[in-house]
Amino acid sequence: MNGAEILIDGLRREGVDTIFGYPGGVVIPIFDVLYSTKKIRFLLTRHEQGATHAADGYARSTGKVGVCLVTSGPGATNTITGISTAKLDSSPIVVISGQVATGNIGTDAFQETDMVGLTRSICKHNYLVKDVAELPKTIKEAFYIARTGRPGPVSIDIPVDVSNAKLRNYKYPESVNLPGYKPVKKGNNGQVKKLAEAIARSQKPLLYTGGGIISAEATAELLQLIQKTNIPVVTTLMGLGTVPYDHPCFLGMPGMHGRVAANKALLECDLLIGIGVRFDDRITGPRHTFARQATVAHIDIDPAEIGKNVKTDIPIVGDAKTVLRQLIEKVKPRTNNSWNERTEFWKEKYPLKYKDSGNEPVNPQYVIERLNSLIDKDAILVTDVGQNQMWSALHYNYRYPRKFLSSGGLGTMGFGLPAAMGAAFGNPDTQVVCISGDGGIQMNIQEFATCAINRIPVKIIVLNNAYLGMVRQWQDLFWNKRYAQVCLQRGPDCPDECHGSDENCPTNYLPDLVKVAEANGMTGYRAKTKTEVDEVLKRGLAEEGPVLMEFFVNREENVFPMVSAGKPLSDMMTGE
Repeated sequence: MNGAEILIDGLRREGVDTIFGYPGGVVIPIFDVLYSTKKIRFLLTRHEQGATHAADGYARSTGKVGVCLVTSGPGATNTITGISTAKLDSSPIVVISGQVATGNIGTDAFQETDMVGLTRSICKHNYLVKDVAELPKTIKEAFYIARTGRPGPVSIDIPVDVSNAKLRNYKYPESVNLPGYKPVKKGNNGQVKKLAEAIARSQKPLLYTGGGIISAEATAELLQLIQKTNIPVVTTLMGLGTVPYDHPCFLGMPGMHGRVAANKALLECDLLIGIGVRFDDRITGPRHTFARQATVAHIDIDPAEIGKNVKTDIPIVGDAKTVLRQLIEKVKPRTNNSWNERTEFWKEKYPLKYKDSGNEPVNPQYVIERLNSLIDKDAILVTDVGQNQMWSALHYNYRYPRKFLSSGGLGTMGFGLPAAMGAAFGNPDTQVVCISGDGGIQMNIQEFATCAINRIPVKIIVLNNAYLGMVRQWQDLFWNKRYAQVCLQRGPDCPDECHGSDENCPTNYLPDLVKVAEANGMTGYRAKTKTEVDEVLKRGLAEEGPVLMEFFVNREENVFPMVSAGKPLSDMMTGE
């Protein structure tokens, strides 16, 4: 078999049923093998970044490894943002790129780029395969590394002569032996016992959970622990869906745009139990101000994360599912106390609210509230980044894991649409809805054609305020309303002072997204008033194929609650 045949055979043996990507000269041998391969689907996207995000969305929604295949040079470099997005959110993808022939590496040959150097800091591991004999072992290791331990992206760079080279007596490896990579699954029994004892002593314990719960498939164990202990819980953006939105112990998402009850609980708890979280700056604020009053326990499969950002008193390295099972056995049942009453009081006193703008323009929060009533209960919601993302995280009724997908660590605009495509491919019987802003949707708007041609039934909701909304919000609150280069309609005839609420604002919402959707073979609907929202949502969600639903929303609506950048969680603005 030649290298291209070995690659496709290896992918098939690793359970790959879908590849996202874009062809080019040095990967023609691989695509030629794919041409006659019936067991693997290939989705031709319109951009390599879209392909990488699609593989990411596939991985997040299914729990399987997503695969992306691109050519060398610009094809490879166009995957960089997608790889970095997957790395920061611990998403298992394998990105396969073509490379110039081994003899030309280092000569600045046509479409040569150093993918090993470029991806070293943004992926879990990377490979440059210089000998076809190394290819089977490389494929096996890449998938093992991507899916085990803390999941993440792996890059494989394959020179064209390796794809063409023949290998006698090819045999795909049955196992992997990586002496330097041995993820620990079981937590130290002494440390688990220490945590169980700390819970028994604590008067104000708090669970702080994240995407690690989803990666470990540990939702059932988390809910079992909560049922046994009645400990209040806050969940990061990456962990939304692990605890249902209406669970009595759930306080919401904490952090910069977190719920007031969640942030107050972080400020007052005496025992903070982090599980599958990074203690990132959007949650902690200034680290020296975070959880100073609490004993901190941290359960994570990645030992590098423990103690990295916040001093940890009870470190436990291990798989969340396994460690939670250990903890459930050791922890004593706990009944509700005054702490539970206090956190419940905060939930009631500080509900999410916003000022109704009337019939026109539409409140973006209202669109999401109405979506809650009309969307399938097991639907997958994918968001882009910005205000649309935070409104979705705050107002959407998430119920299950792997049903709320968003770019967290990197905050990648343009993630939403292609990630939704990947989720739809991986879950063909599940409704997939993408919520985006007018800025984010234009970053990968070329994938409209991919959706239409392949009849991918993604329902796209665009909250259009003709602004880069989150940046404008910061300029509104902290930069004296100096809206510098955030109006997406700003042209030479605009006044020096740009305020979307001005009556003489020449905003005409370009491009016409409905026409763009129709030009790409999709159906498009638009709502300009509150009374039109339900009709557009009902018609759009009922369509069989891909649909765009555009809502003209209040241009200067802000996301609240909000904690100022660089301020502690106690510095919350509620918008009142």
